[in-house]
Amino acid sequence: MFDFDQYLGFIAFLTILSIGFWLMIFLLMFVVPYWLGGNLLELYKEKREAKKAKRNA
Repeated sequence: MFDFDQYLGFIAFLTILSIGFWLMIFLLMFVVPYWLGGNLLELYKEKREAKKAKRNA
């Protein structure tokens, strides 16, 4: 059915495919929301500081 080289190639293909799948899941579920949340928090802090500086000036 499979030669040993074909078997190793198939296992390597499945490994690379699985690593890519789990990396994409990790990025979409943890890294992107963390990045967006931090970005929005910094934007909110900057606007709040600008409003406070305008009020005190």
